[in-house]
Amino acid sequence: MLKKFTKSIDILNEATGKIFSWTVVVLNLLVVLEVVLRYVFNSPTIWNFEITKQVFALHFMITAGYGLLHNEHVSIDLVYIKLNKTAQNILDIITYLIFFFPFVGIIFFHGIRFAGNSWAELEKTTSVFGSPLFIIKTVIPVSALLLLLQGVNIFINRISYFFERKTSV
Repeated sequence: MLKKFTKSIDILNEATGKIFSWTVVVLNLLVVLEVVLRYVFNSPTIWNFEITKQVFALHFMITAGYGLLHNEHVSIDLVYIKLNKTAQNILDIITYLIFFFPFVGIIFFHGIRFAGNSWAELEKTTSVFGSPLFIIKTVIPVSALLLLLQGVNIFINRISYFFERKTSV
């Protein structure tokens, strides 16, 4: 049952990462479009900069769980790589409890409030274009949830290491 749960989290974050990795293509197309319109046709847009920022924010946030799944987040491994597997798992358990879960939990719960307030107002940017902000602000708690789930998955994996060692000895 637990293996099914952890596998489904991996599948969810893998799919999310692969789907939303395509936002980089959209981002590049938007930038190229703006450059061509601005410098070739001398006709810049009022909407492109805002949309580009939102597409980048979507890509950056929504793929956080995918990055954690593939151990792609920035870390300083000077001490960690010199430790044996047991010590690494103990260190991971401690640091996830002290740093990861509180930090991501705060982002998740405050992100819900932040997005809820934005939806209540149907918040828009203050620019001339006035693009909706409530959609991109919803990505904050969704991304935090995906990251939190992947962190729970890794945490379970680190704890299960000790139980699997005892049963195999």
